[in-house]
Order: sequence, then structure tokens, then C-alpha cells
Amino acid sequence: MHLASEDTGAEKVAAPPVLAIHHGSVRPLAAEDLERVAALFLTKFRRRRRHLLDRAIAETAEYMRKIYLDPAGQPGASNALVQINPQGDLGGFLGVLKARYELNGATLNAAIIGPLMADTGTDHGSAGPQLLRAVHQGEFDLHLTDSANRVSLAFARPMKYQLLPTHCLGWTRIFRPAAVASAVARGKWPGLPRFVLDPCARAFDAFTRKRFEPPVQHSSSHRVHREPMDAAQFAERLPTLVSDYSLRPRWQDGELPRLLALAAEKRADGPLHFGGTYDEAGKMLGCYAFYGQAGGIANLLQLQSSGPHWGATLDGVMEHAWNMGCAGIIGQTQSRLMPQLFSYKNVFFRYAGGTMVRSRIPEVAQAVRSGDIFIGGLMGDRWTRLSSDDFGR
Repeated sequence: MHLASEDTGAEKVAAPPVLAIHHGSVRPLAAEDLERVAALFLTKFRRRRRHLLDRAIAETAEYMRKIYLDPAGQPGASNALVQINPQGDLGGFLGVLKARYELNGATLNAAIIGPLMADTGTDHGSAGPQLLRAVHQGEFDLHLTDSANRVSLAFARPMKYQLLPTHCLGWTRIFRPAAVASAVARGKWPGLPRFVLDPCARAFDAFTRKRFEPPVQHSSSHRVHREPMDAAQFAERLPTLVSDYSLRPRWQDGELPRLLALAAEKRADGPLHFGGTYDEAGKMLGCYAFYGQAGGIANLLQLQSSGPHWGATLDGVMEHAWNMGCAGIIGQTQSRLMPQLFSYKNVFFRYAGGTMVRSRIPEVAQAVRSGDIFIGGLMGDRWTRLSSDDFGR
């Protein structure tokens, strides 16, 4: 959930009713809103050269249509919301993705909250509260976000969201420090020629290779091995690895493959790769998915393991990214992964986005408090192109 400041299918979830007060009204996102919402998004979250703006608006609007208006190929009102001010102009937008969880055999409807933004030219501070109140009045059993910025944190905490501090951190493991610096520089200045920095980066990284190379088989068992897999295999095996969470996603037939197909459209960090770790008998111990390409910084989308095998699975994704020629790897922290991350050298932590959950169901709140929830990655919104991609290029 990104609140922009001036600086910058089984059960159907009923659409929230139109909420009208003297500051304006809130209703579900409609097709005729898309271009205005896309323009507001680009204004708040992307810097856009004027000659590319029209193309960026069109591409962003089409992508929003795909994920917010027709997320499962089913008819019905969108779960995403817009606020319309008394003059009939767009005042704000709240991106909402529908998901399903289960707890003790019961199915729960979840709202994954993404971009939250207000047009400061037409809104005077009412759009954000109206939009959140409207989504809270819907028929969702829990509301969650894994991408809240600091403005959103201050805004949502009084609304009884529970903060998951561990999940708010991001981690970075550097493989090739000069290549990381080169990748960051090209991200800030896309027109910078590669030949300006890359030769020096390669020379420096060759000199420091032994210091930064991941250790061979960091985990205790030398019988564990890594194998690549495709999206279909990942979609088949991931649900079995989340079964030890009390509060976990319930993906229906075809839902997870479609979600992975949408996640694969993200472009900022390279193609999406999948892999798994196995013991000597061929039993899967864990699996992972990450974006990456040679010379860039890999971005971990999902890492999941069973029992005591988190270290072996982390070793697998580190080895995979290193062998591809990635300069480093970043990911979102989670409580079951922290001991393994602490054991690695050259791992750095930073605030990466607030992870929060809100629910009036006591059992759900208790599971969240105890950390017994699968959240982040595919059960968040960082997999969407809205989280990082540069539209219109």
C-alpha cells in the first residue's frame, strides 16, 4: 500500500456500496476511470518525460484493466476503488486484489491492498480515509498489505492494522560489489553506456571474488541438490510447502498458474526463474522464484521451505543467482528465514515496505500476532508491474 504524499472464484466478494458524504463518494473502479487513475499513478509514483506520457498512460491503464477489472476472467464489480469529489473529478484511488485464505478449514476472503493515492489538486485530505473506510465496510475477512510506505504506516495504524516488523525489512546479499554499483547507476541514469563502468567493475569484482562468492553448500547436508523447475511445477508444489501455516492461502484450480503468469510480466529485474531443493532420495525440501539476469540485481519473489530446510533452500537460490552472473540478490524478510540470513556474510537489511494485517476475527488476529501467517511474495502486491516497472518505454 503506497499512500502518495505531495512529495512524491468460489465465493463472490460483494463490491462495497457507494459511500457518499459531503467530501465526495467512493465506488468501484470502472473502465472509464482507467486513464485518469493511470495518469494519477504516473504523477505520484513515476517520473515521466512529457513526450512519453501518453504512451505510458495507455500502457498503465491497460495493465490496471488486467489486474483490477478482470482479475479472474469473471464478471462483476471491481474490488479496486475510486474516490470522486463533489465536482465529479477523480480524488483518489485504492488498488485492491482479491485473494482467499484458510484458517482451521474455513475459507476467508482477503483484500490485498496496493497503491493508495490522492490527487492533491482536487482532494483536501479526505480521499485516503474514505477509500480505506469503504474497503473495510466490504465483505472481506482480512485486509493486508506488504508494501506500505512510511506515510501509509502512520495513516493505517490507527485503523487497527497489526504491523509485522520482521516482514517490513528487505535484505540484500552482494556477490559482485562493483557490478551492484554499476547496476544502481544505470537504474538512476538509464542512458549511461555500459562500457563506461562495466570493464572497471569486472576487474574489481574479479579481485574480490573470494570474499563475496557464496560458500559452497552453506547448509549442513551435502546431499542436498538444486534443480530448476518451470512455473507449472512451482504452482503444483508450492501449496504443499505452505500447509504448516495456520493462516495460509487457498488457491483454487488454475488460480496460482495464472498469478505466476501475471508475475512473469514484470520487467524491471529480468525474467522470472524457478528452482527447487531436493534430498538424495529426490524429496523436495523447498522451492523459490526470483527475477534476474546477468549483471543485474536478482529480486526474490518467493522462497518457501519445510521443516529445517530453509537454509538449504536459501543456499539454492543464492547459488542459482550467482551462477547466472547476477551482481547480488534482494528479497523480503520473513521470520522463518531470519536465522539463515543472519548466518551469511555480506547481507544487509533495510526498511523495504510495511507489512500489515487487519481483521476483526479473533482467531485471525491471533495467528497474525504469533507469526503463523503466510504473507508477502505472491500474497502481496510486489509481484505486480505497478511495484517497479517503467511504463511507456
